[in-house]
Amino acid sequence: MKKKIRAGLGRFAAVIIVIILIAIVAGVLYYLGEVVYHYHSMHKITTTIATNSTTIPITTSSVTTAVTTSSALLPPNSSVLVDIAQTVAPDSLDPATDFLDQVEPLFYAVYQELVEPNGSNYLQVVPVIAQNWSTSNYENWTFYLRPYVHFSDGNPVNASVVWFSFYRTILMGQPPAVADYIGILFNSTIYANTGYAIPWGVNNAIQNVTGLPTANNFTFTAQVLASILSHFNANNQTIQKIMEYPYQAVVVKGPYEVEINTLEPYRYFLLDIANSWGAIVDPAYIDQHGGVEPNTPNTYANLYGIPGTGPYVIKSVGVSFSSILLVANPNYWAINHSVPLIAEPPHIKVIEIYYGLSHTDRVEDFIYNKAQITYVSIPYLNQILQYYKNSSEVFYNFGVLPGVSFISMNTQKYPTNITDLRLAIVHAINYSALMQLFEYNGKSLAILPLGPISPQYGKLYNPDNLSFYTYNLTLALHYLNEAGYEGHFYVVLPNGTVIGDSNGSQLQTLEIDALAPATQLEEEELNIISQDLSQIGISVSVRYVTFSIIESFDTPQSTPNMVAIEWTPDWPDPVFQQLMPLTDVQFGGASGNFAWFNNSELQQFYQTLPFITNTTEQAIIIGKIYNIIYNQAPYIWLPFQSSYYIIQPYVKGIVFTDVDGYLIYFYNTMYYE
Repeated sequence: MKKKIRAGLGRFAAVIIVIILIAIVAGVLYYLGEVVYHYHSMHKITTTIATNSTTIPITTSSVTTAVTTSSALLPPNSSVLVDIAQTVAPDSLDPATDFLDQVEPLFYAVYQELVEPNGSNYLQVVPVIAQNWSTSNYENWTFYLRPYVHFSDGNPVNASVVWFSFYRTILMGQPPAVADYIGILFNSTIYANTGYAIPWGVNNAIQNVTGLPTANNFTFTAQVLASILSHFNANNQTIQKIMEYPYQAVVVKGPYEVEINTLEPYRYFLLDIANSWGAIVDPAYIDQHGGVEPNTPNTYANLYGIPGTGPYVIKSVGVSFSSILLVANPNYWAINHSVPLIAEPPHIKVIEIYYGLSHTDRVEDFIYNKAQITYVSIPYLNQILQYYKNSSEVFYNFGVLPGVSFISMNTQKYPTNITDLRLAIVHAINYSALMQLFEYNGKSLAILPLGPISPQYGKLYNPDNLSFYTYNLTLALHYLNEAGYEGHFYVVLPNGTVIGDSNGSQLQTLEIDALAPATQLEEEELNIISQDLSQIGISVSVRYVTFSIIESFDTPQSTPNMVAIEWTPDWPDPVFQQLMPLTDVQFGGASGNFAWFNNSELQQFYQTLPFITNTTEQAIIIGKIYNIIYNQAPYIWLPFQSSYYIIQPYVKGIVFTDVDGYLIYFYNTMYYE
């Protein structure tokens, strides 16, 4: 199953501090390899860039300077690329733990998978750590590994390392594994009953080889497997036999041959493991830094990352992940080997990533040519693009990718557990006003889909063509009055009219949690919603929180009444990746279903729906599901905007792909012209 969160109505705040070693010896900067590392100040400085066209006046804290743009711009340092586009900082540097889309460009630079998305078509994959693969039934997948792949610390990659990596990710039980491998590589019923994510069949493998009573004791299995992974020795004969046991999720078939077996035939499996939770990691390093515990993140790996096989390594990390410095992996295995474009050795030796910069910094650092990649929200595009005769030189707009934006309404917590209150809310919002926020130069850079499935999936999207919720205050007040009597509350309209049960209590202020800090566009979106709800007497307050707070919403009671977020699919499966994560109760909270929506009829459908290969049959069932969700209204569906970046015109070799419904790029393919 997939589940993944992307920052929607809010961004993670951070103090931008770069930790880069500077050694001053006789006034000479310390050199690392052939590249001069320097402190890249993000503070504004007096700068002038020659041009033959427009002059941009910029006011800084100390001086007003003139900045101009031209097609003749050159990179200020040919060995360094500065990326300030990602507006939310990572929560972890361990690919088994972090579930935020904005970290993906970093993860793809440092870590690699058996296969990865094809840069020209995200519906396809290319071989990276694996040199090829085969399957005859979409259930048993055999991968043949490149025998020369190794981690940045020199440790080799082989089939046992693949076994370790998949089982570690699953056993840790963090959001990526729970969302992306449940029902595929581990059993959902066992997980629900025991609380442990156990790779299917490993319990029998352990008992078959060791005699330990793990076949029907999954708590004991989790403990034993954690011990194996934390003291991993692929040369140990007992561990070898366990890994070679044929009836389990991952089977070691030879030194460089591994078989992965899914619980059901699943044709999207390659697209699943091509993502960061499929990263192959170094067992020796992990065992030296905390090992593996069931349902527990690795603190050290979270803070500092893990040696990967990718083209870059992490050199330094700023406070609260506000900045990360990557340097080219000097021991990169792909050097002098034929590999797909996205795995080729890097051209630019140093990547400086700054997360959560202010809007002003993201504008000024770009037009001052201090940063090569940036992002600004739609209302401010013109602050940059107006200075380019041909905006297409720098504006890369890829349109709307799969995904949905929403405010969840907790169906298990008073008062949003009242269906009529939720229906009142969805009919009280002026969606046309929200869509106007996403217009640029007279064109809309957003769509308003009726979730949870995206329109890109054709006949599987809203099969019965249900109308989007109308902005209808009369209807909203009708539902609100009914809800008041059911919940024994009342509201007072702006004109003093009392709606609901006047003998009850006045409706409490509802809290909306959103990621911080919000852009002005996001604030305006929430302001419109707040003002609309005030028209029917509902007061709301907005609390901006970090992503780690969002991830802590693991029970109905710990989850606020309303959470504003975006959801993007990890791979293109409308059922496993959007419909189920948002409406299947086993994904309650941070795993996707922030509304804690729990419907027995849906739960029954979900037992087989993902594995139905007949699209027409799937559409009929999805139509029934859509009607149930529509009438229960667990979510307020919001505009979902286009994906784009702004990149300096001298940056070439840009390769994009859609990961999690989020547009990412590969640093290693970029070069300067």
